[in-house]
Amino acid sequence: MKQSGSPVPAPEGKLGVLIVGLNGAVSTTFLAGVLSIGKKLAVPIGSLTQMGTIRIGKRSENNFPLIKDFVPLAELNDFIFGGWDIRNENCYQSALTAGVLKHEHIAPVKEELERIKPMKGVFEQHYVKRLSGEWIKEGGSKYEKMMMIREDIKDFKKKNKLDRLVMIWCASTEIFIPVNGVHHEQDKFEDAIKNNHADISPSMLYAYAAILEGVPFINGAPNLSCDVPALIELAKEKNVPIAGKDFKTGQTLVKTVIAPMLKAKMLGLRGWFSNNILGNRDGEVLDDPDSFKTKEESKLSVLDSILQPDLYPELYSDYYHKVRINYYPPRGDDKEGWDNIDIFGWMNYPMQIKIDFLCKDSILAAPLVLDLILFADLAQRIGMTGVQDWLSFFFKSPIHEADAVPEHDLFIQQMKLKNTLRKIMNIEPVSHIDYDPELVNSQA
Repeated sequence: MKQSGSPVPAPEGKLGVLIVGLNGAVSTTFLAGVLSIGKKLAVPIGSLTQMGTIRIGKRSENNFPLIKDFVPLAELNDFIFGGWDIRNENCYQSALTAGVLKHEHIAPVKEELERIKPMKGVFEQHYVKRLSGEWIKEGGSKYEKMMMIREDIKDFKKKNKLDRLVMIWCASTEIFIPVNGVHHEQDKFEDAIKNNHADISPSMLYAYAAILEGVPFINGAPNLSCDVPALIELAKEKNVPIAGKDFKTGQTLVKTVIAPMLKAKMLGLRGWFSNNILGNRDGEVLDDPDSFKTKEESKLSVLDSILQPDLYPELYSDYYHKVRINYYPPRGDDKEGWDNIDIFGWMNYPMQIKIDFLCKDSILAAPLVLDLILFADLAQRIGMTGVQDWLSFFFKSPIHEADAVPEHDLFIQQMKLKNTLRKIMNIEPVSHIDYDPELVNSQA
């Protein structure tokens, strides 16, 4: 911490970062970037924690420190990386295979990436039909495999002499599983694991193991994971922060900007058609209807929450919303999101908005991984437990308590995040109402 008089102590020692899906495109792009930043070969573009500022006091005071100088976050050079995957190759090999970064940007951190190798992953093809794994934990029940994950966590912690850990799911999207009876109570959830119930997926096993080991868990995919009621309750009991789900990067990021604009200007919506093409492993996984169903639920949840059709029936009660994702191998990690938006204005006259967002999926996701690791570690150190809804800024489908309504408006999410940081540091939240009461009273 670079600011004196901080009410929150600075982190001490190394931070263990455990990544599920260690050899994937997002993970290797994140790893190569953090290592390059540590060598001052790159700038952390896209990272709120590293490049974002936060206003303190009134605007007239002109006090806008960097977030990393305001809040005591871990240093990037203090990260110790590990994790699991279903492929037995080091992260340098995987980064080359992913094809996101040019060789010239990977080569300077080759030695560091080669030293990062995955532990055997827990995998069942039933949950991700388009993938197969050869580097996986064999035999045993789901409960026994969950215990193997716990042993991996303990061994990694002991080997690297770590006091703090964070686990983040950067693996593929699993099939859609609705919340049901086995997910609601902790004893039923544990029984379901021991009985190899089909509605207990590998991601739930990782989340369960992390929480039992006191490790913050972040879900970067849209599948059901730490957001089941049994695990939300367990996270509170174990004093563990959890967050998710589904990194907000491309098309949905745009939706959380455009939809608030429509509502702010009281413009109506007739329909919103979204089409995506991508050719990376994520695109291949989502080519399976069961995995696409999981992603579709995440993407479709955004508009209703923002537009509030119950409050504005004349504007939003009858719009048509369609999402398509198409696997197109030639595109690789370069994703294209195309949106056609039919709106209407004064006197019901029709208008259209068309957006074509050509982006790089892993380039957008990597800084989110960094920010979430740092914020989850902060939350753990200061005793923030259970669902961290202040991190909804980073997710398409933010997890939330049963009695809470998730917020999807990007700018409200940003205000909530920054005001939470101010509260952590015992600074007055910003309301954007800057006025002098004495001056107002004298003019009244």
